[in-house]
Amino acid sequence: MEKKNTSANKDKVAIVTGSATGIGYEIAIHLAKNGFHTYASMRNLPKADQITKIAKTENLPLRVLQLDVTDDISVTKAIDTVINESGKIDVLVNNAGYGLIGSIEDMSTEELKAQYETNVFGVFRVTKAVLPHMRKQHGGSIINISSIAGRIALPMYSAYVSTKFAIEGLSESMAYELEPFGIKVAIIEPGAIKTNFRRELAAKGSSEDSPYSSMIQSPSKAIEKMLKHRLYPEEVAKTVIQAIENPKPKLRYIVGKDAEELIELRWKTSDEEFFHMVGQNILKKEEQEFPQNRSQVATEEQFRIKKLVVDGERTAI
Repeated sequence: MEKKNTSANKDKVAIVTGSATGIGYEIAIHLAKNGFHTYASMRNLPKADQITKIAKTENLPLRVLQLDVTDDISVTKAIDTVINESGKIDVLVNNAGYGLIGSIEDMSTEELKAQYETNVFGVFRVTKAVLPHMRKQHGGSIINISSIAGRIALPMYSAYVSTKFAIEGLSESMAYELEPFGIKVAIIEPGAIKTNFRRELAAKGSSEDSPYSSMIQSPSKAIEKMLKHRLYPEEVAKTVIQAIENPKPKLRYIVGKDAEELIELRWKTSDEEFFHMVGQNILKKEEQEFPQNRSQVATEEQFRIKKLVVDGERTAI
């Protein structure tokens, strides 16, 4: 990637959460290559070797910072460090997150709480800590990494999907609240991305005694079929740069042609039709009792061609 706009951004300070690998890693690198003084934050500093090596080799304005989004003290300490060293924060990219797989019945309350602590309350903590500084400087950009799973529900991803739906609503409401202070909010909605996205299986989900065990396997098979359509994390990073540098950014940015088509398909079909298509194409259910008309058959065929985009062991959504 060529450096660009480095002179325009050289005095700007950015912080990215979850920068050790995947999307966060690429966003931090792209920000630094575009001239932003970048803080690549992560929970586990031992994972910083690769990004530190790249920054040193290419002489990038990037510094690694320890930050656990689930810990109030860690968040406060990290933001104080940035302010003490740089005096401001122009860009916050809330990227840290993971996916919990399993049915609601198989899931423990603790597992669901942990999913929300990272994916939702993590965004809340870091954003809340940054906002007073952005208001004081009368401007800034907050970029929240959501997913098409924030617009479309998928089976066996109830916990993860619900956190992304929450981020969508949180971000949209924040946009109203922060606009008078010159603070911009943008939501990034990637489809399937080639990354080492962390996913966890609910403790009881792997049990053969679970009544949902076959359902867990169905999405996995669907994932295998669509892996070749995945985008690289760089595409998400480029979109983040576009949102930041646009003086009037859109509220939502969909990343990936398949993601755009799938979201369009979702909102062009009824709840009943889409529910049926998920059952047919993801859970591999037998024909539903209600009859199909020609338009529905055509829509389902289009759905099969495009393939439903879900996340997997090395696919982030």
